[in-house]
Amino acid sequence: MVTTLAIDCGGGGIKASVLDAAGTMRARPLRVPTPYPLPPALFVKTLLDLGARLPTADRLTVGMPGMIRHGVVVATPHYVTRSGPRSRVDPDLLAEWSGYDARTALAEAFGVPALVLNDAEVHGAGVVAGTGCELVLTLGTGLGSALFDGGVLAPHLELSHAPVRWNTTYDTYVGEPERRRLGDAFWSRRIRQVVDGLRPVFRWDRLYLGGGNSRLIRPEQVARMGDDVVIVPNTAGIVGGVRAWDLVGGRYDPTT
Repeated sequence: MVTTLAIDCGGGGIKASVLDAAGTMRARPLRVPTPYPLPPALFVKTLLDLGARLPTADRLTVGMPGMIRHGVVVATPHYVTRSGPRSRVDPDLLAEWSGYDARTALAEAFGVPALVLNDAEVHGAGVVAGTGCELVLTLGTGLGSALFDGGVLAPHLELSHAPVRWNTTYDTYVGEPERRRLGDAFWSRRIRQVVDGLRPVFRWDRLYLGGGNSRLIRPEQVARMGDDVVIVPNTAGIVGGVRAWDLVGGRYDPTT
């Protein structure tokens, strides 16, 4: 039976567990705060230390924020900052992370095959039904997104960086700082407005809202979004670590 160490890396915390082939956790999930500043070497060490506290596994799945292509970091929004999300960008960290082959580094460090994807993509792998057009939006430090067609993961687009209004991106518009500023009631209404605005863009068959803050959306706003919108648990970011290996389709081969 193949086991998977699944690690969900966020802007504020890093969570991990070991899953069996059915996606059932074989150990209680562990969480550590995301350390800052976070050069790639410390990132790998943090994941190694976390994995050492869990049962051994046959393979590794890592979800991390940003644009990840074939396991290589094109851009990551939080890990290039000096003290965490929305703090000042460190030019040295920006240079270290740009083009960093996270998949190769982690596979060598752990000594097992590794799959590295955007965190919303791994989250989506844990919840999609595998039929039709399915969009996943994760609500946490910022906004994450992943699109699936017939259960196959589409190339990643950083929707979070698109402008929603003048000089404001989706990441800023619905991220954790705005939720705290607005309060859950007004923030929930803003989430519904974002869903309404994106509906004609994607024409999804099903939209999944996940991430740590999805549970804070007020029920009355969820009801107004429609039956094609589903709230999913944040644990999908770990559980998706198994299914992610099957849903990446032909665009990513973790063995090469």
